[in-house]
Amino acid sequence: MTQDEYRAGFACFVGRPNAGKSTLTNAIVGSKVAITSDRPQTTRHVVRGVVHRENSQVILVDTPGFHKPKTLLGERLNDQVRQIWGDVDVVGMCVPANEKIGPGDRFIYKQISGLKVKKIAIVTKTDLVSKARLAEQLVAVNEMGDFADIVPCSGTSGEQLDVVIDVLSKHMPVSPQLYPDDMWTDEPERVMIAELVREAALEGVQEELPHSIAVLIEEIEDEDTPDGPRKKIYAEIYVERSSQKAIIIGKGGSRLRVVGTRARKEIAKLIGSRVYLDLHVRVAKDWQRNPKHLQRLGF
Repeated sequence: MTQDEYRAGFACFVGRPNAGKSTLTNAIVGSKVAITSDRPQTTRHVVRGVVHRENSQVILVDTPGFHKPKTLLGERLNDQVRQIWGDVDVVGMCVPANEKIGPGDRFIYKQISGLKVKKIAIVTKTDLVSKARLAEQLVAVNEMGDFADIVPCSGTSGEQLDVVIDVLSKHMPVSPQLYPDDMWTDEPERVMIAELVREAALEGVQEELPHSIAVLIEEIEDEDTPDGPRKKIYAEIYVERSSQKAIIIGKGGSRLRVVGTRARKEIAKLIGSRVYLDLHVRVAKDWQRNPKHLQRLGF
């Protein structure tokens, strides 16, 4: 890539749920543009994070994990992923270093193999394995498919992130700059706030609950207080059953207070302002299967 060849374009990370896509996106962009959780299928909104280099600009599109859908929401998320695959310049398939390649990985490779875009493999979570185990995984990934490049890295430790960006950049088309220098995401602030509340609500919940949680920001107000200006945010956490509502709220409201504290700190970092967060938990029965509920919740 010469000085005159400025490159810019879109890259998408794909992989089975919990392959480290969101953690990698956040680490590369250097800001929180995607929520992370140890629960699979926590990413629901496509988030664009912009990486600025002197001679290139890489716009990262974070997508939900491709999976076998069990609900209308799952079907819509998969449709969203397929659409994104056809609109990017580079697809990076994320394969965790600490898990053997399985049917899910092979299924996803089969889905992307026919795409007329550059395909690279990114072996994530290298901080969790030995060098010998990583070497085995790199060989296995190479045997799985035909990739233009294979890059090992860790979004948690930061190892090899520069190499990932270099590889993405070199496969981008020659193009003028697509986003201003000071822009790091085009995700609406309201959506990002809702995602931070959902991330806090996901912390430590039981196995069946993560997919049933959705968050809607009802209102954001500017408020003057004796201590200075602050944002007053009204948010509703939606679940599908009364029993789930009880879990989120906790005994005497104890768990909801913890959720509020965690979310408020992250939101304050995001918007650079003091925050008052008003949280309520609502039940929308089987919302993942109900088109009206899905539309109201932004899906």
